[in-house]
Amino acid sequence: MNTPTAPLDIDRDPEAYLAWHRAIDESAADALLSQRELAVRAAVRDVVAHEVAPRAAAADRDHVFVHESYQALAKAGLAGLIFPENLSGTGDTNVAYAAAVEEITAGCAATSLVYMTQMHAAYPIMTAGSDELAERYIPGLLTGTTYGALAITEPNAGSDVSSLRTVATSYGNGYRLNGAKTFITTGDKADVIICFATIDRSRGRDGITAFVLDGRWPGLSRGTPLSKLGMNGSSTAELFFDDVDIPLDHLLGEPGGGWSIVMNSVTKSRISAAAQGVGIARAAYLRTLCALKRLHGPRLPDETAFALATLRGQILQGRLLLFGVARQVDLAGAPPVGQIGIMKQSCTDLGWHAAREAVRILGPYGDLAHLGVERCLRDAKVTQIYDGTNEVQRMLIARDTAQAVKEL
Repeated sequence: MNTPTAPLDIDRDPEAYLAWHRAIDESAADALLSQRELAVRAAVRDVVAHEVAPRAAAADRDHVFVHESYQALAKAGLAGLIFPENLSGTGDTNVAYAAAVEEITAGCAATSLVYMTQMHAAYPIMTAGSDELAERYIPGLLTGTTYGALAITEPNAGSDVSSLRTVATSYGNGYRLNGAKTFITTGDKADVIICFATIDRSRGRDGITAFVLDGRWPGLSRGTPLSKLGMNGSSTAELFFDDVDIPLDHLLGEPGGGWSIVMNSVTKSRISAAAQGVGIARAAYLRTLCALKRLHGPRLPDETAFALATLRGQILQGRLLLFGVARQVDLAGAPPVGQIGIMKQSCTDLGWHAAREAVRILGPYGDLAHLGVERCLRDAKVTQIYDGTNEVQRMLIARDTAQAVKEL
């Protein structure tokens, strides 16, 4: 049989990409999607096959920002799925959004990170900002003319948002911002920044306040993009605020009301991370199948076939969990924190596990960059860390369980 030393067909031929992905679709998961949601997924998959997946390996290798890949999705009208039409969105469901992120991730995880960051920046403006702020900033994020960032994490405040030290001081007809943020996705390129700061450190979470920042404002500076393990087609940077003046009309919600905005946004961001986990798992599984077919032909050794069978079942379970919780968000708006945590933790752990299994199954070939499973492994790790580490998710799940027991 042929040794898999050349790039896989799915990275070179869009029709091969589409055929392979159709071949591994699961009807049990597809049954949870409406006709509209299936159509959105098909449209996203087509753009990914032609415009995103072929660029993924080079973007990772050369650490090139995936501008063209995101622009292709935006130009196809696929970047504003959960936003209303008057803001350049399409008014689709969270399930459609989850399916879209999964599809993008399967082709290029870094592109999915840029894609979801645009939504994460736009969503707080829609839910907590004025109509004027929404009309000014959201359409550009969804059409790809501007980039956005969500600035929460600080050097000494990661998952514990209530311990933020970036300070916004009331000043004249607005606020003056001082402090720093780190690990900010697209921070070096962001035209629009949603920044969370405290107006009073002694108040803990009751002091957290959210603002919209224009990336051109004086006093705002950016560090050199950080060198990372994976997601190399996206950028991650530090942000610094030195007496940045924020007009009063750029406040989101009420002073001290930022905590509820964070919690409201967390539901969306954890759907994003969970969808990435499932997409990475699917990519690792598919890439392993493609490589093994080159090595062994259509008939696989029993031990390898059994390992892949286990992965297939686990991926289906992950998709069912992802779509099920996303549907609950559509129906209820605020599902229990425990269920959001189970989805995020389980699906991102799945991505990491599937990528490790793919490397193991392929043996020495699993280490070859052009096969892409090692890229899946590197990309998967950060999904277990951002949007609330999986250790934090387990803590939230445990608290949710304890509360349910108390109520018995």
